[in-house]
Amino acid sequence: MPARIRLIDISELKFHELTDKERLKTLKEEILSDGVLKRPIVIDYATKVIIDGHHRAEALRLLGCRRIPACYVDYTCDKIGLKSNPENARITKSMVIEAALKNTPFKPKSTWHYIKLKKSVRHISCIQKRIDMPLKTLK
Repeated sequence: MPARIRLIDISELKFHELTDKERLKTLKEEILSDGVLKRPIVIDYATKVIIDGHHRAEALRLLGCRRIPACYVDYTCDKIGLKSNPENARITKSMVIEAALKNTPFKPKSTWHYIKLKKSVRHISCIQKRIDMPLKTLK
């Protein structure tokens, strides 16, 4: 499943999960120290809901960036699925979209998105190729 990567304004993104403060702080420091964003986020092309990369998007926003590279996918595609963390009720794709569009996000790390490949199932991050995009490009 090839994903198109494009820059998007962070203000257009819709979050379906909250971020963890400690993880956010650590990631923000790492991105600032590296001077680059190593990998794009994954979003649904139709709704601009973040599928993977909430912490990266929020870290860049806090660093004063306006844009972020994103892999656009069709979230309705059967090859993309999700698992809920055990403590959460079963979360569906439609619940993810609804939570984001209504701005009622789930707790951090409530969902785990995957992609079905020919012979395996892998975390959705496997489509996020390393890009090392300089922060100055994202301001």
